[in-house]
Amino acid sequence: MSILAWIVLGLIAGFIASKIVNRTGSGLVMDLLLGVVGAFVGGYLFTRFGAAGVTGLNLYSILVATVGAAIVLVVYHAIARRRV
Repeated sequence: MSILAWIVLGLIAGFIASKIVNRTGSGLVMDLLLGVVGAFVGGYLFTRFGAAGVTGLNLYSILVATVGAAIVLVVYHAIARRRV
């Protein structure tokens, strides 16, 4: 996948995950970073369980990246709460 496809996938997945977990968006940059990291995490986890990871810019990859981004967001909030 190209860099532009990763950015688009990350933005979509990060936005969806932040709406699911927070019910509000986290901002454009945070959603983008969260989505790209989530795509890597989701792809890794899905391949560990025997499913295909991120395969391109399609609905399945958005699902994988969104699951990964939701996991990353939950972990991020757990760490951020501990600091306060």
